Amino acid sequence: MIRVLAISIGLALTLPAAPAPAQEAEDAGSLTPSFREGDILGFEEVDKLRPFLPEPFWDNRDFFFYEGMHLEIGPTQRDYSPSAQYAAATEFYRGQPRIGPDSSLENWTAGRPFHPDEIDCAGDPQAGLKIMWDFQALGADGRAHFFYSYWDRGERLPLYYEGTGQRVQLAHRFEERHREMGGDIFRGEKRKFVFGVEVVAPFDARGIQLLSYRYKKSDGPRADARNDDTWVYVPTLRRVRRISSAQRTDAIAGTDFTFDDLRSFNGIVPQYEWECLWEGRMIGPMNTQVKAYPYQANHNFGPYGLSFASDRWELREVWLVRMTPKNSDHPYHHKDLYIDKETFTPLYSFAYDRKHELWKIIWHNKRWSQDEELTGVWFPGWEDVPEPRALVVISDIIANVQTGTGNRIEFWDAHGTPLATKGRIRRYIDVGRLTKGR
Repeated sequence: MIRVLAISIGLALTLPAAPAPAQEAEDAGSLTPSFREGDILGFEEVDKLRPFLPEPFWDNRDFFFYEGMHLEIGPTQRDYSPSAQYAAATEFYRGQPRIGPDSSLENWTAGRPFHPDEIDCAGDPQAGLKIMWDFQALGADGRAHFFYSYWDRGERLPLYYEGTGQRVQLAHRFEERHREMGGDIFRGEKRKFVFGVEVVAPFDARGIQLLSYRYKKSDGPRADARNDDTWVYVPTLRRVRRISSAQRTDAIAGTDFTFDDLRSFNGIVPQYEWECLWEGRMIGPMNTQVKAYPYQANHNFGPYGLSFASDRWELREVWLVRMTPKNSDHPYHHKDLYIDKETFTPLYSFAYDRKHELWKIIWHNKRWSQDEELTGVWFPGWEDVPEPRALVVISDIIANVQTGTGNRIEFWDAHGTPLATKGRIRRYIDVGRLTKGR
């Protein structure tokens, strides 16, 4: 069961640890970079990046920067605005969503719950909470092959998992044809989305399947909220087992991720306090220019296996948001997340243990749906959304700075094409599917 939990992770704090990151970031906001678009920075030139990197990242740069790296400087603040259909949904429902009791979200249908132009980091005490509700407002499907690898002080361990993951958005759909049903696909729908996983390798794990439900009631006050339901089919047992939602914040044996670390935050928003600490400019990988899994298996991720340094990085406007658990038994004292202001995709996050010491660094690579130079058309549009305009997280890396271990999850071929019919959707989200034909 431990290994099963590890697979499901791969797919699916009030005191600052140090005031320096926010202060240096504030100073960096008005600095003129000593690099420009098109520059290629090697290891000996990474000092140029320091004013535009979070200080905890820079302090642990040996994990990420290395001899032989080739970091390309991309465009500053490139236009990654969303599809016309998503923007239209945001405008159509603008002003209706509101913050409710206990950090809950009320009256949200589709699009961004809170218009980005109206988020005031400095003047609104609820700005951090609004950012995170926008952060979670995806509103679309997703599918990808995945490869999950384990690293220990630079050595890749033989343990790995390979397979496919699928997200089916059942509520808060932004396509116009779903407005009559309030953003839902099925009448009376109680789930927000369903997430499934199928493992194809290694051989002894082949056939493991997972299905997880996220409910609409998870947006409500904690006293009324419903936690996720997750089931896993284990071929060796020939039956489906249920995974406890209490394990979402547990570190699973063999991995440094928790359930809620995917995409920096994959948890339930009202279970945390949120504070916007700062806004300014940061640099990071935004739109990959390299082929990785499943296209190529030999890309250099650095001596620790945890680096995106040999890729294109871009200077972006970001928010710094602090997450503080409301539950006293949570393993993190707090987590700081750097979130892109235009796309609401994560750049970096830093998790601190109960002693307020830096524990984990999580960072991400992304891929722009409209760029086809690497592999041709990879994120096609569909009938409702002919031009998706999606900046998709296609890799998560976590580095445990206290142990030197880490994990890398790759899904470079992600796309958002919905399942073709309601019948196929019903079959996919049915828990009984996990055992059919076995």
